[in-house]
Amino acid sequence: MLSFLPGPILYAISLTLLIINTIVWSSLLSIGGIVKLLLPVKTIRLGLSHLMNRFMWCWAVCNGGILALISNIEWDVEGLENLDKNNWYLLISNHLSGFDIAAQTYLLRNHIPMLKFFLKQELMYVPIMGLGCWALDMPFMHRTSPAKLRKNPKLKGKDLATTRKACARFKHLPTSIINYVEGSRFTVEKHQRQQSPYQHLLRAKAGGIAFTLSAMGEQFTSLLNITLVYPDAKADEDILYGVMNGRVKKVVMRVEILPVPKVDPELYFSQAEYRAEFQRWLNDLWLEKDNQIDGILKQYAEKSITINKQ
Repeated sequence: MLSFLPGPILYAISLTLLIINTIVWSSLLSIGGIVKLLLPVKTIRLGLSHLMNRFMWCWAVCNGGILALISNIEWDVEGLENLDKNNWYLLISNHLSGFDIAAQTYLLRNHIPMLKFFLKQELMYVPIMGLGCWALDMPFMHRTSPAKLRKNPKLKGKDLATTRKACARFKHLPTSIINYVEGSRFTVEKHQRQQSPYQHLLRAKAGGIAFTLSAMGEQFTSLLNITLVYPDAKADEDILYGVMNGRVKKVVMRVEILPVPKVDPELYFSQAEYRAEFQRWLNDLWLEKDNQIDGILKQYAEKSITINKQ
């Protein structure tokens, strides 16, 4: 609707609306968190968890409304047909931008349970954010450093036990947990520094997803392999800024449903060859994703050339 306005004005409007949207729903989440703290009754907390997830759904819907207002984004999505909001999912995805979370939450909001992330335990004490994430049942995890493990071997396995305890609540509430296995957002500079073997991806790190599967692998119904592409984004462009000023207008998402790989925590954390085998599985998956991204980019480039010739 407002896409005719200059980019800086669109950016100012979208930034203002996004901040307001986030503050409103974060405030409601924080209030819900306080109620959950004051009323530690299982049935009440479960009911509040459903309500908190609904607040997150509203946040995602409002984000979609803001995007519709500032930019006529073309959503090209495939693979949503066989998803179920009553299932448990582990998602892995490439990571390109701070916009990824908003895009995926919006596109998946009516197909799977609202997305959750493993967060560092220190974030629990960040004002408003920590309480809101706790209210949403985000699992907070503590990772003991290798140095501490060497000094005190008895701590081995404590992190996994703590994470399993944090995830126990998910047995009663369908859950989707997302893991960006590259560890950080893709940039040309990171790609070159890593000497990545892929054209469009950073190296995938198996440790995070293996830890998640070790903690709660038996709870997941399926693994969702998510591929995100922004075909009209320039190389190393700040995609979030590009979306907010109306320049980036195409979002491609592909969803592939896979069986949940089994990870034996005893073997994974004690045998190098077992870890290497799991890493090879992930590398093969990442190679297929890289080829898929390349095909999508070529398809859109050819389409753009055809349109320009007409």
